[in-house]
Amino acid sequence: MRITGGIVKGHRLKVLRGGLVRPTTDMVRKALFSILETTASDWSRTLDLYAGSGALGIEALSRGADWGDFVDQEPKCCAIIKDNLTKTGLMEKAHVYCCNVTKALTFLNTKYDVIFMDPPYSDPSAGNLLHKLAMSNLVGTGSLIAVCHSRRILLKDSYDSLQLIKERHYGDTYISIYQKE
Repeated sequence: MRITGGIVKGHRLKVLRGGLVRPTTDMVRKALFSILETTASDWSRTLDLYAGSGALGIEALSRGADWGDFVDQEPKCCAIIKDNLTKTGLMEKAHVYCCNVTKALTFLNTKYDVIFMDPPYSDPSAGNLLHKLAMSNLVGTGSLIAVCHSRRILLKDSYDSLQLIKERHYGDTYISIYQKE
């Protein structure tokens, strides 16, 4: 897996082997960032939930984000994210939280411009998490939430103040972009 754009374009990322993590493919990441480039007015602060290898957050940093927070509950994934950040030279612009996403929502306290969510395909709780994010202080007016999910996970058009503004699919992977109004 490689970074598809920005200052570390082409850099290979380390990924956890063994099926525990399903990395977002280069094609889907490239499509997602193409959407964000035409949609997001600002992506200075990003949050990568269910970060896995950190590919989405690292891609954002490579493409100009000032800061990225990463959350994953698997210690091996956290170590890989830190390694990928170090190898790309982006570690000084990031922090990795090794805990589950629900816990992270209880202590993170900054507004993010873009939040990435790429939960496990078998996890049906993406809608519940979108509701929690809508009610949290992590999302401000204009914030975007980009959800990568299986076509089998049906998401609603709105979650409180979050409105679906774009949706695309690439094989079994759907990209749903929500914005706080």
